[in-house]
Amino acid sequence: MRTSPNIIITGTPGVGKTVHSEQLAQETGLHHLSINKVAKERDCFDGYDDELKSHIVDEDKLLDAIEDDVVKGGYLIDWHACDLFPKSWIDLVVVIRCPSTSILYDRLSSRGYDETKLQENLDAEIFEVLLEEARQAYDEEIVIELKSENDEDIESNCSRIAAWIDAWKQNQAQAS
Repeated sequence: MRTSPNIIITGTPGVGKTVHSEQLAQETGLHHLSINKVAKERDCFDGYDDELKSHIVDEDKLLDAIEDDVVKGGYLIDWHACDLFPKSWIDLVVVIRCPSTSILYDRLSSRGYDETKLQENLDAEIFEVLLEEARQAYDEEIVIELKSENDEDIESNCSRIAAWIDAWKQNQAQAS
């Protein structure tokens, strides 16, 4: 039985997944697992998408690369997708949202996204693609949606998730 939970922090690029994950790692002691970094460091790619100017991740190779660590618990899994991770690994799925398309547009523009990639990500946010993906892949009671448009949202979200982690750990301790 795990003594620390695994939490997916997901959402469209630019919503604040990494900021939330880094802050939560500092506050809770859980490990920030940036899937983009893992994919690069362990060469989990299966080609390159020229139109979107991004690597295509080999999901099987990625899962093999992280499985031994993640099954032990204590990870904040930071990535723009969530449905590839087995249900048995995951205790909470946090979908970070930025409903203000003007804020998200500015964040993505500042990253140098070209118009095609920028529009695809804005559309994904508008149509709640990642929220729907999370709801289809995991039990409804473990999927939460949090807004991230400013620093106050980040503070509030991290406090809420940290409180959830504490409650999860207490429940695990009582159950054992």
